[in-house]
Amino acid sequence: MNSTVLRQIGGVMRLELKKTFLSRRGWWIYFLALGPCAVTMLHWLVESRFRGNIGRHSIGEDSVIFAGIFLFYYLRAGIFFGSMGIFSNLFRAEMLEKTLHYYFLTPLRRELLVAGKFLAGLTIALVLFGGSVALAFLTIGRHFGAAWTDYLVHGPGLSQLGSYVLVAALACVGYGAVFLMCGLFYRNPMIPAAVVWVWEGINPFLPTVLKKISVIFYLKSLCPVEVPVPPPFNVMVVDADAPPFWVAVPGLLAIAVILLIYAAVSARTTEINYGD
Repeated sequence: MNSTVLRQIGGVMRLELKKTFLSRRGWWIYFLALGPCAVTMLHWLVESRFRGNIGRHSIGEDSVIFAGIFLFYYLRAGIFFGSMGIFSNLFRAEMLEKTLHYYFLTPLRRELLVAGKFLAGLTIALVLFGGSVALAFLTIGRHFGAAWTDYLVHGPGLSQLGSYVLVAALACVGYGAVFLMCGLFYRNPMIPAAVVWVWEGINPFLPTVLKKISVIFYLKSLCPVEVPVPPPFNVMVVDADAPPFWVAVPGLLAIAVILLIYAAVSARTTEINYGD
């Protein structure tokens, strides 16, 4: 990859970051990212006030609670819809604002435009949701004081934190590629997004073969703490062997790369029709 290509991708990234960060169109994404942090900080403050009441709950219980927040909020809602808002608008917002032709009139290859826009969206998603996951994890047990510090430094805490941030990053990559493609091909990205969300939501109840045709199946296998399924849903869950790390991570990255290559190749023949 020569310096001209890198310069062009970097130029697109800088423009997109300026337009997307603190954009009024995406204000709700910040609430999605910061919501869990507000909850864990409130938990920290309340429990610190009553820390004299021994036996209220343990660090292990807090770690399971965070695992539930991560699985049911971050993966199934926050990162999913946040990625939809960030990546689907990279092209769709330009169409609505009638500004996409300015990119197409420049001596810039369409593949590089797709790459620059994706990297800009990924940077924003990683900062918002990777930072949110780290902050929420570090604050959920902060009321334990020195015991929480010992759990982080000498126990499994930092390892769990690294795993959660990695899974969040992979979720941003996977869902980002899906929604960038949706924003490029569909007039209303909400329709394919709803289909993907339903499919990801029913994944625990699908047969083993169908489970593997989803992003959430591979992300769940990388989570460091398992979340127990409460009754009566536990009887409906179909057990499937979780893929190992060396399969889940390269597999997710490969799927994202394939989707991005397809979007980049398709962008070569994309025509603008602001009247649609």
